[in-house]
Amino acid sequence: MRNVTLVLQDGTKFHGKSFGYDAPVAGEVVFNTAMMGYPESLTDPSYAGQLVTLTFPLVGNYGVPPFTFGPEGLPTFMESDHIHASAIIVSDYSEQYSHWNANESLAEWLKREHVPGITGIDTRELTKVLREHGVMMGQIIFDDEPENIPQAQYEGVNFVDRVSCKEIIRYNEGAGKRVVLVDCGVKANIIRNLIERGLEVVRVPWNYDYTGMEFDGLFLGNGPGDPDLCQDAVNILRQQMSKSRKPICGICMGNQLMAKAGGANIYKLKYGHRSHNQPVRMVGTDKCYITSQNHGYAVDASTLDKDWSELFVNMNDGSNEGVRHNTNPWFTSQFHPEACSGPVDTLFMFDLFVEKLTL
Repeated sequence: MRNVTLVLQDGTKFHGKSFGYDAPVAGEVVFNTAMMGYPESLTDPSYAGQLVTLTFPLVGNYGVPPFTFGPEGLPTFMESDHIHASAIIVSDYSEQYSHWNANESLAEWLKREHVPGITGIDTRELTKVLREHGVMMGQIIFDDEPENIPQAQYEGVNFVDRVSCKEIIRYNEGAGKRVVLVDCGVKANIIRNLIERGLEVVRVPWNYDYTGMEFDGLFLGNGPGDPDLCQDAVNILRQQMSKSRKPICGICMGNQLMAKAGGANIYKLKYGHRSHNQPVRMVGTDKCYITSQNHGYAVDASTLDKDWSELFVNMNDGSNEGVRHNTNPWFTSQFHPEACSGPVDTLFMFDLFVEKLTL
């Protein structure tokens, strides 16, 4: 293992060993407090451009499942067809793995997909630094290549455009109700949940004008980066909302795009919500759910138009976790109901969407 150094933009340095692909890299350093789920997290397009720190100390002990695909062309065990995170940072990498479904080690997977990995980092201390300062740009530099220093590019980059599909993809053709899925970097498990509920899914690029298409409902998927860079998607959504009351549901980035279409502003969270244990309360009730989350931006609910209301709020910091229209069947969640991997307390959001389609 080669010696490497993680250098944060404030000059803080963390020394460790490379266990993935040997190449320097730069990006936004974030942390995830989940205890498991690195195959799903690394293949989640919402992590594009980020150096992902896992706070759980032991990583890699259950290996990596095979990259198999189902009949609809969706990966069986992953959230997309390749790793989207720029790097992974862990405290203790387990070289030995054991799991009934493991096909290779985490290190082998990272090397095959040319993604760096660092072990031996005090990830708890790194997390404290990020919580105090907020997310920062960072560089992973190999100590024996001091002249090869990459520059981070995250702010101002439209990662949604990079990870979205480039052409229309159809799933479950000829099934029941037809849903247009706006792909901002959608996770495979969102598509799986829609298909499992008997829906025909038409997946379109993030900036595709679907307003002239025939469909029964609209679904806004998750995605990486700053929603303010996706104004084209917001403009198309507003056009759709002005001409039709067809049901609309959004998740994560979809929540932010819907809120922007409803007049709200977006702000960047200090260090984001990336975990499997975020408590969320449904507004107007005493119902609280444990949710899986992965976002660095949030909706300023105080700027919503009068026709809109909050649907969920975060019990830790009071930030918005979903919105709804007061009269039309339009609603969202900032968290991930499909939660793969993670809690499935809120899968009812998909059922509610299907219910709206049949009214």
